[in-house]
Amino acid sequence: IYTGRQTEILEGLKKTARERGLWNFWLTGSECGYGLSTVEYAYLAEEMGKAHLGAETFNCSAPDTGNMEVLERYGSAEHKQQWLEPLLDGRIRSAYLMTEPDVASSDATNISMRCERRGDDYVLNGEKWWASGAGDPRCAIYIVMVRTGSGDDPRHRQHSMILVPSDAKGVTKLRAMQVYGDDDAPHGHMHLRFDNVLVPASNLILGEGRGFEIAQGRLGPGRIHHCMRAIGQAEMALEMLCQRSVRREAFGQPLAKLGANFDIIAECRMEIEMARLLCLKAAWMIDQGDARAAAPWISQI
Repeated sequence: IYTGRQTEILEGLKKTARERGLWNFWLTGSECGYGLSTVEYAYLAEEMGKAHLGAETFNCSAPDTGNMEVLERYGSAEHKQQWLEPLLDGRIRSAYLMTEPDVASSDATNISMRCERRGDDYVLNGEKWWASGAGDPRCAIYIVMVRTGSGDDPRHRQHSMILVPSDAKGVTKLRAMQVYGDDDAPHGHMHLRFDNVLVPASNLILGEGRGFEIAQGRLGPGRIHHCMRAIGQAEMALEMLCQRSVRREAFGQPLAKLGANFDIIAECRMEIEMARLLCLKAAWMIDQGDARAAAPWISQI
């Protein structure tokens, strides 16, 4: 009941946002968006981060933004028509499948899920987990990081990305994984198994061995968008902290005047200000167009 009601509320909010032209702000440096720079988007993302439903209300939520970026930058005309258009319209949702249970996936060169060519198709076998958004009933498409090359290929040319419809035969949702005891319904971070899943060869993005090239284009902006929203969450947390510190009393005084609380609040204010400035610096570096130069700043924030 709860998850159905939450989706219903979201769809109503999204409809209102679209009617007001408040939609797809994340599409920076693109003719399809508002022509915003990454720095300009940072201020909007911070505001959206203050509310749990904020980002999705404006079609600016992960993992859809990163997936749409992949399709817009690297997808074929067919990919864009079939998947990008409904994602941009907010009619469907998507998931990005990279992490695997049997390998240390923080080193993405370890990704081992096999994807083998068979005539006009590819066959996928393996497992993925922490597939954020795969539990959402509106999730229609997965972008999957797979191993297509052999050990003889250069380490960063052994992987590819392929589009897999969520209803493809052979895909099994094993479980919804919990974060701090919460399964995050209806979004859902899923553990999935692929048993001889057949997809057309045309679903491969860019070509074999291009997975890391695509991943770098996707993960950089996506990571900083999370940082922008987190700063918004921090602002809300500090506001709640301040309100409680002056309303709540103990030992005849407001909490703000007890112990080191006054200094703690001041430190919080300064930490948020420093984080915002670092985030804006990283966003500015992205806007300069040199991905390699921006990477250290993205990692820092």
